[in-house]
Amino acid sequence: MGEDTTRVIPHWIDGAERASTSGRTAPVYNPATGAVQAEVALADDTEIAEAIASAERGFKLWSGYSIAKRQAVIFNFRELLVARKGELAAIVSSEHGKVLSDAMGEIARGQEVVELACGFPNLVKGEHSENVSTGIDVYTLKQPLGVVGIISPFNFPVMVPMWFFPIAIAAGNAVVLKPSEKDPSASLWIAKLWKEAGLPDGVFTVLQGDKQAVDGLLNSPAVQSISFVGSTPIAQYIYETAARNGKRVQALGGAKNHMLVLPDADLDLAADMAVNAGYGAAGERCMAISVVLAVEPVADELIEKVKERIAKLRVGNGQSTPEPDMGPLITGVHRDKVSGYVDIAEKDGAEIVVDGRGFTVDGAEDGFFFGPTLLDKVPTTSAAYQEEIFGPVLSVVRVDSYDEGLALINSGQFGNGTAIFTNDGGAARRFQNEVEVGMIGINVPIPVPVAYHSFGGWKKSMFGDAKAYGVHGFDFFTREKAITSRWLDPAKHGGINLGFPQNH
Repeated sequence: MGEDTTRVIPHWIDGAERASTSGRTAPVYNPATGAVQAEVALADDTEIAEAIASAERGFKLWSGYSIAKRQAVIFNFRELLVARKGELAAIVSSEHGKVLSDAMGEIARGQEVVELACGFPNLVKGEHSENVSTGIDVYTLKQPLGVVGIISPFNFPVMVPMWFFPIAIAAGNAVVLKPSEKDPSASLWIAKLWKEAGLPDGVFTVLQGDKQAVDGLLNSPAVQSISFVGSTPIAQYIYETAARNGKRVQALGGAKNHMLVLPDADLDLAADMAVNAGYGAAGERCMAISVVLAVEPVADELIEKVKERIAKLRVGNGQSTPEPDMGPLITGVHRDKVSGYVDIAEKDGAEIVVDGRGFTVDGAEDGFFFGPTLLDKVPTTSAAYQEEIFGPVLSVVRVDSYDEGLALINSGQFGNGTAIFTNDGGAARRFQNEVEVGMIGINVPIPVPVAYHSFGGWKKSMFGDAKAYGVHGFDFFTREKAITSRWLDPAKHGGINLGFPQNH
């Protein structure tokens, strides 16, 4: 028997790859073939401590850099990313399974936050008020937190970390990123790019691992904040644990995003957008549309239009040529979970219009593929309606009015994203004011805000007070000092006054 030569994906600590000695690994699959293409290290307590200690040293150095020097490094990173992002897209496609163009789109949206961070000096300025009281000035400073933790999900191994780390680094913090163990290689590529851009060692650390690494970050006194994106149960656990340990926390959870289609809507546009938002990235998006609320009498016509478009979708290996429209799901376990939700919907009385169960791709029968699925008349009491499926399953629920559709959206446990399709400006304006959701699209199916706004939902889609990126991001990754200053005129003296300080 020869030695096992399976590649083990390492950590990135102190500006270099760090092989793990924990003895624990997890498989990293090629979702298009079902084959294990590598193992990823799973950190033990010693490696967790080493990563955090390295970040502490990096913070002490980086936080002392001038704004001009920090800005130059971030500009360098942006230029290197633009020149070489095709390499990164190929890594994402090989480990996640999404098609190359979708991976490039993910990187482009993350790049927006890098570009926002390039202009950070204007966003970390303090304020100054002169002579607030006789001879007294007040001014504020915005300073970095220290070591910050980022825990990112499998579905966006580049974009989601980039929602956080460009701003955190620009503000002077040191980052420890714990990527998903399902697609960990993108984070290592990014770490190497930061080093090439001139970032000091220790300022960007990649800690590979599972729950042990997560808990290590949550419980370390040296880690000042946690940024997380993932499922709602884990987001709530992250929020409660981090808050109990006195950390700042932004924890973004799951979703069940609805698209309300009014009778006056352009149904061709609505059908195009429902397909794009329901089946893009195989539905593995927290902003995917998973429920179409069709206000009668449009349901039958809309379903036919969606069905026609599904028939033209090509499913296959995301890196193949010509490029398919949709790739596989991330793992076989997740594919089976998605299939189970379709089973539940069928048992609960839904009509299976297009069935993606048992879908295979010729030549890749072991890949984790699941075909685009369309359900009609899904009962709102079904778990297939109420819970996040995170796969290419689009459910149609028929409603009789705008009010009925709005009530369904507002009664749900999630409040991440939603959309309305209509040609009535008054209805759209009413919807944006009445719907209890954090991000709203008007004739736009996936309303992810641009980088200079902020991303975050309501209800069980977000825990914590600060949304991701934008002004919220800079507020989250800095803390403010207020300084009240008096420089006495040598010819005068304030005298003794034991009363509470007053302005005069």
